[in-house]
Amino acid sequence: MRRLQERFLGQKWYTTAASASGSAIWVLGVCYNISSTDESVSSPVIFQEFLNDFSSRLWFTYRRGFDAVGQSNLTSDVGWGCMLRSGQMLLAQALICHYLGRSWRRSGEQACSREYLQIVESFGDSADESCPFSIHSLLEVGSSFGLAAGSWLGPYALCRTLEALAQGDRERHQKRGGQQVLPMVVHVVSGDADGERGGAPVLCVEDVTHLCSKWGDHAKEWPALLVLVPLVLGLDKVNPRYMPSLRATFTFPQSLGIMGGKPGASTYLVGVQDDQALYLDPHETQQVVRILPDNLEVDTSSYHCSNVRRMPLDSIDPSLAFGFYCHNREEFYDLCARSSELAEQSNGAPMFTVAQNSAPTKPADTGSQVLELQKSPPKEPLSEDDWQIV
Repeated sequence: MRRLQERFLGQKWYTTAASASGSAIWVLGVCYNISSTDESVSSPVIFQEFLNDFSSRLWFTYRRGFDAVGQSNLTSDVGWGCMLRSGQMLLAQALICHYLGRSWRRSGEQACSREYLQIVESFGDSADESCPFSIHSLLEVGSSFGLAAGSWLGPYALCRTLEALAQGDRERHQKRGGQQVLPMVVHVVSGDADGERGGAPVLCVEDVTHLCSKWGDHAKEWPALLVLVPLVLGLDKVNPRYMPSLRATFTFPQSLGIMGGKPGASTYLVGVQDDQALYLDPHETQQVVRILPDNLEVDTSSYHCSNVRRMPLDSIDPSLAFGFYCHNREEFYDLCARSSELAEQSNGAPMFTVAQNSAPTKPADTGSQVLELQKSPPKEPLSEDDWQIV
């Protein structure tokens, strides 16, 4: 019924609901204030800007007709690849931010840029080297984390797979030279060995700094950074105490959204309005399409979706993973500041906290460790003396 509604009514049903709400829509750190009092910009114009933003995000769905995955006979990921597709979408958004910028929008009337096509090609459904982020590649890299063709996986295993992919890419670059396929550090924030035991994990500034210092080709270079935070925020559903914090992460300029969704059916959550999550759904089966960067007139419409789907925030699966992209050191410090403030406002239920050291001493009069930053961070990069553990 939902599919029929989308196809026959298009965006009318959602536009009506969004306009009636009048509440702001947040999409990956960008706000669309539908009820703006600015007379120079009307609500329909603002909503159209939101739709342009939403439909510009890369959309990866089930595909059929690709080469068999590994030693299996599977030529489609229908029924088992939704978490992999959600992870691909989040990673693709990081690459879009890195190469094209958060303000990039797809234009259906102009020829595609080569940079954009190279990103799309890298997620092609093939074991070819030109598709380093394909399902084939992710399953090969993630085999040690339990990834297997035909099997469903959780957000934690996928986060570790992306981390291993980045590490392997870096090692190949150091040995052979050439361009890295993933031009950023990947850091997974997890509170324990398996990431599934609850408790607020700690984003450690010292660990990230050490990782980035090893990654850069020069001592003073700070590479782009992808921060992944796999969490379990409840038992059967997300604990209501986490809802304000979860909603607030979409206002972070570093936001890449959430890998998660309905129980057993992963989606890519990209925005919120009121108590509704806006998402891209990978559960749409399409034929394999090969994208070649040299063909600037190629049709990439199957990699974008203009149907805005939504679900109540309190219905999402509690097992999920946040993603954040930091282009430089200053953006990482800003992410730490925002995350620390969010933890302080969580009424004792932070999703994750921030600390300077990997093994800090816990004060006797507090049950958790939170990093407090200056409310107005200096323009110059912060030194270790600028951080204070409370």
